Amino acid sequence: MLAFISTDSETIGAGAGGIASAARLAKAGFRVTVLEKNDHTGGRCSLIYDDGYRFDQGPSLLLLPDLFEETFRDLDTSLEAEGVELLKCEPNYNVWFGDGECIELSTDVARMKKTIERWEGKEGFERYLAWMKEAHVHYEASVVHVLRKNFSTIWAMARPSFLPYLLALHPFESIWNRAARYFLTERLRRAFTFGSMYMGMSPFEAPGTYSLLQYTELAEGIWYPRGGFHQVLDALVRVGQRLGVEYRLSTPVARVNIDGYSQRATGVTLASGEVVTADIVLVNADLVYAYNELLPPSHQATTLSKKPASCSSISFYWSMDKVVPELHTHNVFLADDYQDSFDDIFKRQQIPKEPSFYVNVPSRVDPSAAPKDRDSVVVLVPCGHLLEGEAGGGLNPHSAQDWQAMVTRARHAVFETIRLRTGADLQSHVAHEIINTPSTWKDRFNLDRGAILGLSHSFFNVLSFRPGTKHTAIGGVYFVGASTHPGTGVPIVLAGSKITTEQILDDLGMIKPWSPGTHRTRVVSDLDKWGKRPLDLVHTLIAMFFALLVVLMLAAR
Repeated sequence: MLAFISTDSETIGAGAGGIASAARLAKAGFRVTVLEKNDHTGGRCSLIYDDGYRFDQGPSLLLLPDLFEETFRDLDTSLEAEGVELLKCEPNYNVWFGDGECIELSTDVARMKKTIERWEGKEGFERYLAWMKEAHVHYEASVVHVLRKNFSTIWAMARPSFLPYLLALHPFESIWNRAARYFLTERLRRAFTFGSMYMGMSPFEAPGTYSLLQYTELAEGIWYPRGGFHQVLDALVRVGQRLGVEYRLSTPVARVNIDGYSQRATGVTLASGEVVTADIVLVNADLVYAYNELLPPSHQATTLSKKPASCSSISFYWSMDKVVPELHTHNVFLADDYQDSFDDIFKRQQIPKEPSFYVNVPSRVDPSAAPKDRDSVVVLVPCGHLLEGEAGGGLNPHSAQDWQAMVTRARHAVFETIRLRTGADLQSHVAHEIINTPSTWKDRFNLDRGAILGLSHSFFNVLSFRPGTKHTAIGGVYFVGASTHPGTGVPIVLAGSKITTEQILDDLGMIKPWSPGTHRTRVVSDLDKWGKRPLDLVHTLIAMFFALLVVLMLAAR
């Protein structure tokens, strides 16, 4: 049988979801061809090289390492076996505030205890542990009941295994409101909520569930693959090729071909006019682009185009002529007017008057990212996405969004903020600059509205409300990527790849050649066998007795 992974014409062909799915289907016995518009694999997770400097174009840190390990384990290998070395970043972040203070977020509990107690006293650390406990529930419940399950119908949300966790995930409260229950100071509330930007959302709008992201940073750490993030995806490409996957780069797709009688996909037509036949078409393109440009016109295409999108970014890639010792591996600079800065992005689709932004110095943890005695610096300034009709160059000064002016403002704000808060003069030492804007993201990767993280992740855009992993009207067409279930982010997309490929195998009645993905514990001897906990049962019975007694006393009044 011929399986065809189409990323589509001018889109992220060999992105994380397509690469992982290709390898999985090849292991299951399919013949797989991957078509990619660009001349490189990885999509946004690719590298930029500039005269000895190396930059991660998109993700610059690895989170949820268990999901990466599971992907490689399912393919009978491991990150280590494929030569991928993960470097632990310690501390996770240095968070810089406008009043001159800087705090460290770390996996080191002793360091975190000192940090929390410095700002919120001795009781503050207890509240921090309580927040971690809640975020732990968000994390574990999400992995088991969301990232390993498909939500193909609305009734999937009512499945008995998931329903009890719905309220425990706090999907109807924002991350900000949940954090405010545990942290008393504005400083720590901000420090423990900015991670919502991983989902392209404001912390005042993102569901409380997503505290799981900062939980995994604090519990499992932040990691950086030596040689750049693309090393992970490149390893998956090699695994797939060993299994027989064929990669065709610089090969844009024009459309998915549909048999009018059976309403099934028959393959694709390339931009060159070549027709490639296939029984399965798995689209890893941006979903809105795919429905509007690659598939026949439909009501769903119109509906998707109206759904709220995530933010975009103005990203600077700076080749420095010196080392900048004031900056650490991961730096976050938070705006003084925190909430308004997010409103500028998500409500006004602009760059904030005073932006919050992220600065990554990969050469701090991996010296190979820059020439000797130099630094490579990546700056990500979140901003609004392109408004409808603002495509193309996006630099029209008469449009609602003057991107040329916004790029200039962003650059100036970054230089000034870093200078005032750290004392570092970056402006005088930038030897060369490369820029990505919302228009760049749209043109290079076919991202709808230049939204770098796909569709929004508000409650009515996740679970059963998120676009499905299978086309509802056309047979043999499936989807994987940021805008379909379960959502955005490389580890989440890898989990989605497993969901989609298993759906394909189920539809064809084929056996899944990997385990479900449950956590494994080590058993060496009798010392590792789990024993009973009788006291827990006794305590539970006593508690139930007294609770019943109280109810009877109240009833007798």
